[in-house]
Amino acid sequence: MKIKTRKLYSILFLKCPRCHQGQFLVAHPYHIHRWNRVKASCDCCGQNYKLEPSFYFGSMYVSYAVGIAVAVALGGGVLLLGLDWSLMRFFITLCVTLLLLMPYIGAMSKAIWANIFIHYDPQVVEELKKSAL
Repeated sequence: MKIKTRKLYSILFLKCPRCHQGQFLVAHPYHIHRWNRVKASCDCCGQNYKLEPSFYFGSMYVSYAVGIAVAVALGGGVLLLGLDWSLMRFFITLCVTLLLLMPYIGAMSKAIWANIFIHYDPQVVEELKKSAL
């Protein structure tokens, strides 16, 4: 598996950036009581997710970019399908879509931010496989 595919897997499925086996979040992104809380470390490889205080503040910028990408994708879809929507209808649809996706976008942006700084380590994965046997 190529590096880009590994990163994409880790981001989309909210897995550990280092081993891609452990869960990145405490609970599912839509679990309201534990909304987007990142674990202190990976259960499988022990990778520390809290690299420094306020580390995930940078993920707000990523979240903004993902929200813009969703808006552009929705606008492109409306244009490609030839829908004759008013600006208000598009705006309301976009707001509802972003509201429904907000927990996942927030979790995914934290995973993207972590994947920028924490890299996949195949040696750790091999060690985990050997210890599982």
